[in-house]
Amino acid sequence: MRRAVRRAAGDGSATRSIAELAVLVTALDAVVQGLPAQAFGEPGGESDWNVAQAIGHVATSRTGLVMAASLAAAGRWPADAPRVVQGIPGAVDESRHDLQDRLRRSQRLIERSGSRVAGHELEPCPLDHPQVGRLRCGEWLVFAAVHDLMHLNQLHRLARRHGPSGTAGPPDAVGP
Repeated sequence: MRRAVRRAAGDGSATRSIAELAVLVTALDAVVQGLPAQAFGEPGGESDWNVAQAIGHVATSRTGLVMAASLAAAGRWPADAPRVVQGIPGAVDESRHDLQDRLRRSQRLIERSGSRVAGHELEPCPLDHPQVGRLRCGEWLVFAAVHDLMHLNQLHRLARRHGPSGTAGPPDAVGP
């Protein structure tokens, strides 16, 4: 994965990555909008989290990764920054409206913070992730998009189970 992220995140990639994150947040928002209310308490595809927890996790993670890259690019990395703790779920009972609001706010913050990475994509970022290690500033923006996409795929599988009307679809509607 590191090699794929590195290939996608070269000099000048920040603007493209921000645009890709905007497309992903729109897709995440559409899934949140289309899910029936009862789906938010169902398993969300990650550990034993429900859908609300998974979406809250996505909103927090995408923001944190891009903010870290922005701080490093600006030379403002805190000396006492902790190592990333992965796998922290969002709140168990956030409403559809609250989740959509969090996703939108995450994108606004990404657009502000991510723009500071432009021109600094190849600079190292001291953010230390337990699975990924350390990446360059621009690579964290690409990784945030990969992370979004992974969770979006999980949510699409859940949405297919509910069918277009919001009721449980036929067994053959369940995706891989």
